[in-house]
Amino acid sequence: MSSKEVKAGLKSAREAIKNKEFKEALKHCKAVLKLEKNNYNAWVFIGVAATELQQPDQAQTAYRKATELEPEQLLAWQGLANLYEKSDQADFKAELPKIYQKLITLYEISDKAKYFEVSKKLVEVYQLEKNYLQVARVWRRLIQVREREHLILAFERALQMMVDVPSEVHKSLSQDYIKCLSKLPHEVAKLKEVCDATLSRYPTHPYPLEALSENYIRTGQFCYRLSELDPNNSQAHFGLGIKACQDKKYEDAIKSISLDAKNDPVLLALKGRAHLQKGQTEEVSAELLSSHPGSVEGLTLKGLAHVAKEQHKQAEESFLEALSRSPDNGELFFLLGRLYWSMGDEMRRDRNKAHTHLLKAAKLDPYLGSVFRFLGHYYKEVAKDQGRARGCYKRAFELDSSDAEAGAATVDLSMEQGDMDSALTVLQSVTERATPGSAKWAWMRRGLYHLKTGQHQQAIADLQAALRADPLDWVCWECLGEAYLNRRSFIAALKAFDKAHALQPTSIYSLYQTAAIKQILGRFKEAAAEYRQISEQEDYVPALKGLGECLLALARNALDDYLDGRAVDLIQNAIHYLFRAVKQRPDLSCLWKLLGDACTTSRTVSPNRAKVLVPGALCGMDPPDQSHTLDQRQLLTLGERCFGRALKLMPEAPRLWCDLGLNYYHQSRLLNCLYPEDDAQSLLEKAMQCVKKAIKLDSANHTYWNTLGVVAMAKGRYKYTHDVHNCISLDYITNVVAWTNLGALYLKKGNIELSHEALKIAQSLEPLYVNCWIGQAIIAETVGSFDTMDLFRHTTELSTHTEGVKGYAYWVCSTLLDKSNRDSELYLYNIVQMNAISAAQVALSKYTERIQTDPDAFIMLGYLNTHLQLKKQATEAYRRAVELLQASPHTDQLSFALRGYGRALSDDGQWEEAVRVYSSTPLEELHDLIGLALACFRIGRLPESYEKALVVASSEKEKACILTALALIQHRLGSMDHAKTLLFKCSMLKEPVPESLQCLCALGLVHGDVTLASATLTELLKLGEPIGGAVEERCLLTCTLLALQGNFSGVHREAARAIHRYCIIFRDTVSLNFIQCDKATRTYHFYFCVNLEFNSFHLRRNALKTIQRAVLLCPGKLSYNQTCYVRYVYDLFSVKSLQAEDGLLAQALEGWVLQQAVTGLKQSSQYDQAETLCSQVLSVSPEHPVVFLMLRQVQCERLLLSEASNCVPPAVLDQLSAAVMANHTSVSAWHWLAEVYRSQGLLAQASVAYRKSLQLASQLGDHFGKMSSLLRLALLALMPSYPDSGHILDLVLEASAEVLKMGSSPVALLYQALLQFSIKMGARETRRLLEKIVYASASGSSETIASVARWYLLRHLHTKDDLELIDTLLVKATAEGDSRLVDFHRRLYPSS
Repeated sequence: MSSKEVKAGLKSAREAIKNKEFKEALKHCKAVLKLEKNNYNAWVFIGVAATELQQPDQAQTAYRKATELEPEQLLAWQGLANLYEKSDQADFKAELPKIYQKLITLYEISDKAKYFEVSKKLVEVYQLEKNYLQVARVWRRLIQVREREHLILAFERALQMMVDVPSEVHKSLSQDYIKCLSKLPHEVAKLKEVCDATLSRYPTHPYPLEALSENYIRTGQFCYRLSELDPNNSQAHFGLGIKACQDKKYEDAIKSISLDAKNDPVLLALKGRAHLQKGQTEEVSAELLSSHPGSVEGLTLKGLAHVAKEQHKQAEESFLEALSRSPDNGELFFLLGRLYWSMGDEMRRDRNKAHTHLLKAAKLDPYLGSVFRFLGHYYKEVAKDQGRARGCYKRAFELDSSDAEAGAATVDLSMEQGDMDSALTVLQSVTERATPGSAKWAWMRRGLYHLKTGQHQQAIADLQAALRADPLDWVCWECLGEAYLNRRSFIAALKAFDKAHALQPTSIYSLYQTAAIKQILGRFKEAAAEYRQISEQEDYVPALKGLGECLLALARNALDDYLDGRAVDLIQNAIHYLFRAVKQRPDLSCLWKLLGDACTTSRTVSPNRAKVLVPGALCGMDPPDQSHTLDQRQLLTLGERCFGRALKLMPEAPRLWCDLGLNYYHQSRLLNCLYPEDDAQSLLEKAMQCVKKAIKLDSANHTYWNTLGVVAMAKGRYKYTHDVHNCISLDYITNVVAWTNLGALYLKKGNIELSHEALKIAQSLEPLYVNCWIGQAIIAETVGSFDTMDLFRHTTELSTHTEGVKGYAYWVCSTLLDKSNRDSELYLYNIVQMNAISAAQVALSKYTERIQTDPDAFIMLGYLNTHLQLKKQATEAYRRAVELLQASPHTDQLSFALRGYGRALSDDGQWEEAVRVYSSTPLEELHDLIGLALACFRIGRLPESYEKALVVASSEKEKACILTALALIQHRLGSMDHAKTLLFKCSMLKEPVPESLQCLCALGLVHGDVTLASATLTELLKLGEPIGGAVEERCLLTCTLLALQGNFSGVHREAARAIHRYCIIFRDTVSLNFIQCDKATRTYHFYFCVNLEFNSFHLRRNALKTIQRAVLLCPGKLSYNQTCYVRYVYDLFSVKSLQAEDGLLAQALEGWVLQQAVTGLKQSSQYDQAETLCSQVLSVSPEHPVVFLMLRQVQCERLLLSEASNCVPPAVLDQLSAAVMANHTSVSAWHWLAEVYRSQGLLAQASVAYRKSLQLASQLGDHFGKMSSLLRLALLALMPSYPDSGHILDLVLEASAEVLKMGSSPVALLYQALLQFSIKMGARETRRLLEKIVYASASGSSETIASVARWYLLRHLHTKDDLELIDTLLVKATAEGDSRLVDFHRRLYPSS
């Protein structure tokens, strides 16, 4: 019901009465009563209008109804009095005295003049009736009122006339005035005023406080002051006891009342009730009954004790006995009525007895609020009279403002009846005087009122105030979450609902709202998990619907990422849960629409992947209780049926018509693709009619117009499509989709310029919309622009789209096939710099995963895989292409695919299969013949196709290569002469290849034919400078020839010449030989490099680099390092050997070489020799800090390995620190010192050392030193005994964060995870961090790091008892060969 409509109706009725249009007023009042049947003003207006229309009976009925609704309101009683005064009906005249008496009661407080006027009218009525006794009573009451007024006036004048103020006389007179006012119940305000004035003059006078305490005994506000003034005042104790009882501080109540109880039955009864509230029911009334055995108070207390023990019969007997002694005791009638209300089943069925006693109690004690509260219960639950119930509750709350139940019921009924103003007035009055942490019911209801009226901010403030009173009220937390949600504060709402669910785990609503908010925030996976949790408990339709929506959203995200298998699984699950919802509520159109969307979403995946299990009852297959597998066509048909069912429920929903049209459109596309023999035009016609229906229902929606254009274009109605899209483009100038489709239409019709303009507008509207970029790329391809490849590449960067992917892959493959542009800037930028091959291969892999019927795509994918050396993937791609092209008429494509397939098989080592594939080709192309020959050769068959290839070869170079291959075959067969003849024949060609000359030269060297080798080498040198690996081969051939000729010095010169001329390549070659040759040969190479380069002073630095590289290639050969390297290089580059100007180089080299020597000696446990070596160097260079540090390190390590390793003397530590500080540029020295401190348990000193190394690394710009220092510092902080435990969190987080800023670091991630594990092992964040390392460990991180992370993750999952995730972890560990984790799992779960 609308409060605005009620107010408008009352206003119209008031205006009609004012204009004397009484019939019109009646109409307005009846309209109001239809909305709110207990509206007080409407009944009063009906009474007024009926009176004026001479309808006294209707007027009386209306006024009587109004007085029942609001007994304390004057208007209805005044109207009745006016009606009875004007009427001559005898029954009206008989009721008039009662009306006057009620008006006198109401006027006595508010209006004295009206009081006297109505009293005189009542006297006249009694005189006419000759009821002189009543006349006397009224006059007596009038005289009493007049006397009170005169008495008050007299006291005030007397006090004003007194001169001696303050004085005892004035004090006594003030006390008498207070006594007089305290006996007048309607002069409470005057009493408080006089008492305050008296207290201000006589602060130590207790009587004003006693009078105030008596009137305000429930609040206890004056009792405290009275108790302070007079600690032995019994009235103060009584008031404090009453207040303590109200505050449920029963111990304090008993203590206060006991001070004065003694023999007073009233106080003893109050004390007993305090005991009763504490639950002490045994001897509650013993003291009272022993001192006053027949007292009403004792019997009442005894009855209350029986009620507390649920002894209803004994309680009734006690109350009845007390009532027999005090028959006019309203409280006893109330206690009996309350007892009857709560008694057994028979009494619950018949509430009349309780009602009778409650009415009697209300009549005897109209100021007892509890009576009216229970009367409200009766009228609400039994009589079903909401108006009377509301009046009773309101009266109870007016009598006792602390009665939260009555106040809450008043507000609730007012809201139910639409009287929001009255409800808000009550709530406003309570909240204004409420202290913080109180009046929860009022704050909560006012918050709900503001929530209902859309005042969300005010609702939040009120509900927060309610929670201050009771922070554990889960319902209030839910309401607060609802308010936040309506204000669109999703994070705050999420926290509120999480709190509500934590307080009440069985509450489905809070869990549902949590999931719904996460769904709004796009956290579909989390939302789906919580929806699933609800659906496991019951078939809650909103949760099932939300779960279906989340799964559908996840499926669409998976489709965007081309994860089609996952998308199909999600679609299947979505259909399952949505069907569960449909079974509960088949009347909901939205559920059928979602089912249709789920089925139609399968259109995107490849038809052979779209296999979904659907319940038989949904798809109409037998048996209905089992699931059946549907293919893509069946799924789309099922989607059509679901949309049809939704339209039956909501035939005027344009969105449903459009969705159905799109479903028909996708069915037609599937038919054209897989079933070309079927007629798809009928489906397109249906699609067009459905979309037209949607436009008819909502012509302002551009989506429907755009859909209509797409369908029309599929039907070939280009003119119609053009008009539609023009209309869209004009009406929705900012719609990127419409402009893109218009551009596609122009492109289809061949109008390049208009297409370009339309697509350009689309790009300006939404630069990230990939379709418009694809259109521009196709235009560029059409006109032959150089930007084509860049545009296609840009489309793959925006998102994965089939057209963009295929276009980019085509241009990458075309560029690769063109061998003439390898050195061009365009090739270097488009292919090399932009990493085109990898990007195209990844994108094309997604493409072929979805579109598995495109042979061109598989051919390009195979070609790209071949370039990336992905042999198995290339083989599989070519195999799929061949399968698709087997039945195709395109023989050229098939031959190309077979050629690539054969080459891929050869690369993969499948030679026999390669022979089979090559044999299936026409064997007319040179590549086919050569590939077949090579495959045959590999499997041991004599290749016969080389001769045919020689005929097919078109260039001299090709022929030279074939002849060389034939010569190698003859050499393998042992026919040296034939091989030599073929090589001679090859060398006589106009374009001989270097390989043939190298083979001929090698053949001469092998057989000792120096003449042949020398002549061939001369011809080889004529071909120009060698490139690549030919440098080493040519150098080796030359050196070998010189060695055969006995010219060993020439060998030395040739090698030196090659070193100086091709130094970079030669060093690689020397390094390669150095690794592969034996020790003696390595020594020879070492001598060779050193002697060769040491002869030239200017190449000493290069010599150093060469030797370092050689040694570092064999770091495990300690003996070699010690003997060969140290023995010769140290002597070679000692200080004495170098000239004066190379002093810095000599010192640096000396330190480095010495460090290698000392390290080698320490690793072989030869500490004596290491110490001797350092001492010898120090004897020559005593000021060498590096050597001095090495000596200290050797001595320290010897000490740590000895028996005294548990404690290094402080003096030694000081010496080590001084030695490290002397090496001001060594980060590793500080690391070593920190490790020494750590081994001695001096973690604070270790931390300082690491910080020093970090500072030094930062100053030197040492990136790796800085990273190492940070990681070591973080690891130190994670140790259990780290001293500054309060800053561990900040230290580890700061250090690891700095490392991650410098680059990827799995170690830093591990430290963060270990920190979280140590803080809260069972937290969700702990699992997230550990899983990030465990399941991403293949991306370059150490297996050790992953193993440690797996170990801690297993401990976390063990505490959560998550067996499913533990099984997943064990599978991962088994695959990685982590037997340690498997053993640990067996210990944790011995029975598994």
